[in-house]
Amino acid sequence: MYFFLLHLSLLDLCYSSVTSPQMLAHLLSRHKAISFVRCAFQMYIFLVFGMAECVLLGLMAYDRYVAICHPLHYTTIMNWHFCSWATGAAWLSGFLNSLIVNVFALRLPYCTQNRINQFFCEVPAVIKLASADSSEAEIVVFVFGSLLLLLPFILIAASYARIGIAILRIRSAEGQRRAVSTCGSHLLVVSLFYGTALFAYMRPSSVSSATGQDKAVSVFYTVVTPMMNPLIYSLRNKEVKGALRKLLSKKTTSPKT
Repeated sequence: MYFFLLHLSLLDLCYSSVTSPQMLAHLLSRHKAISFVRCAFQMYIFLVFGMAECVLLGLMAYDRYVAICHPLHYTTIMNWHFCSWATGAAWLSGFLNSLIVNVFALRLPYCTQNRINQFFCEVPAVIKLASADSSEAEIVVFVFGSLLLLLPFILIAASYARIGIAILRIRSAEGQRRAVSTCGSHLLVVSLFYGTALFAYMRPSSVSSATGQDKAVSVFYTVVTPMMNPLIYSLRNKEVKGALRKLLSKKTTSPKT
């Protein structure tokens, strides 16, 4: 679990670092512009980390399934060799799929409008600026977005279905509570990430973004979710929770001046 958490933390750090510095620079400057090359590079790197995180969340769900349903074989199944290769496959899938999506997006001609209705270079927002028919690129984005979102989601759903059956078979309430606690953090992270990602990438292109919903959702899954993940997993640690209780108790019992 901690091996996967290490890579999740690295992905979240890189994921938010791709967009946040440029967004802050544009908020503080009057000249809100980015070159086409930098925009293309931002699109590619952003999708690399986003797609890799989708696969990694699926692997983490499988890890929880093995830990709860096959605890005696956990160290045999989730050995160093399997975890290394699985994590490497998650990173590789991000690089390859992002390359394919960006090739179809960047081969379109961009010669008229150059203003993006977004705070960073995101593939759906950039495709709308094309001065030619972009239906082929939109189909590619939809297909690969569906594959990278739905396939890990199916693995997550199947893993937690088996976990749910295993928890119902546990007779002691304490055993059920510990099993649910083991999966609670991952379920919350998956809900935050997939809820916003599905809203952003699985809607038809005809849906208008004039209300600003796209920007609000983008801020959530590019900034808020990576910021929340370390807090969610840290609060599972007894020492962190104990330190937090001490801090809160000091604040409530401290004399007012």
